[in-house]
Amino acid sequence: MPPAPHPVAETLSYLAGEWSVRREVLDRSSGRRGRFDGRAEFRAGTGDEWLHVEQGVFEWDGVRREAGRTLRLLPGPAGTAEVAFADGRFFHALDLRSGRWTAEHQCGADLYEADFTVVSPAEWRLRWLVHGPAKDQLLDSRYHRPAHG
Repeated sequence: MPPAPHPVAETLSYLAGEWSVRREVLDRSSGRRGRFDGRAEFRAGTGDEWLHVEQGVFEWDGVRREAGRTLRLLPGPAGTAEVAFADGRFFHALDLRSGRWTAEHQCGADLYEADFTVVSPAEWRLRWLVHGPAKDQLLDSRYHRPAHG
């Protein structure tokens, strides 16, 4: 059962700063599992743009390698945001004000369906279900604010 959503005043203000991230990856067709452990940072970019930068280690089939990604976020109306890939292509809208958001992204013939849940001021979760002819995966991510001091 998913956790109860925790509303936030504004999407980008909530995300701003550093997070630890653990992502479990399940290939549903083969049963193979992988895991990403790393850090995520949401920070100002150029102009109104924000950057979502992740760096860490991805392990798949016993092989560990460095991995990362960068997404771009643009403030939207009334506390929302638009998420784009690093090259500027639109990815999905994002509105965490109610504490929960769903999004979809069509990538070729594969459909990505997201469920964002804000759990608390220090935790949010993201589940992507990916299905189509090329992929049948579940990506389950948990973001936590690191403890300082």
